[in-house]
Amino acid sequence: MGVGNQTGDITGWPKLVIKYRTEPEKLVAILPPGLHPGSEPIVTIGVYCVPVLGEPEYGISTRVQATYNGITGDYSLGIGIDQEAAIFSSQEINGQPKFPCAIRYFRIGNSVEAIATHQGYTFLKFCGQVIRNKNPKKEDLEHNEWWIKYSRAIGGHQGKWDYPPHVVKVRQISNEVLIEDLEGELILLDSPWDPIKELLPLKEQISAQLITSIHKLREISNAGPLDPESFWAFADTIGGSRWPGFRGGPRKSTM
Repeated sequence: MGVGNQTGDITGWPKLVIKYRTEPEKLVAILPPGLHPGSEPIVTIGVYCVPVLGEPEYGISTRVQATYNGITGDYSLGIGIDQEAAIFSSQEINGQPKFPCAIRYFRIGNSVEAIATHQGYTFLKFCGQVIRNKNPKKEDLEHNEWWIKYSRAIGGHQGKWDYPPHVVKVRQISNEVLIEDLEGELILLDSPWDPIKELLPLKEQISAQLITSIHKLREISNAGPLDPESFWAFADTIGGSRWPGFRGGPRKSTM
């Protein structure tokens, strides 16, 4: 599966990218005030293995189409990774919604499998087969991703902030060098800690692909503030994700 120069090199693995359509009203409910749904209620799941801090990091990301200040992008709801070191610094510096997650991801021949487990709950599975290769367009692709950085006041006083919510813009430019279409089914499972099945239910799977890209640019910047009063209801999340929580754990409705 690797595309590195050395036998057994796993840091050049393609990213597994699965897109599906969810219910529009569910997407509206999950977006904090100030971010707006994109043209379609599309959820993107990405499963990857990349080098971070000198070792391979397995990760799974969940994003939804969203705009901020009229700019199209994806709002990141969670990035589960198997490295603890990168979780807390990423949250503190950039508001990146990372949390610890056990991920199984591999390819043998044309078979591809991915499984994600958090707090003892397996919340996502995918098993598929490579059915064809595509020749991607020979052009650079620009993509924006939205994170949110904030800090509630020391002591937890209602509606008070040490740093009020701001949107972080992640602008990336890449070139896709290989796309492999997959035939397989994404399965979402009940989990109080990762309530993707409940809060972003799968209505129609659109695509599943292995995508190998060359990343040319990644810029992280402060895109602007969100209204601190209306955002307060979105500040309590499950761990470091952006799933709605209660004192850092699941809400009763997702138990």
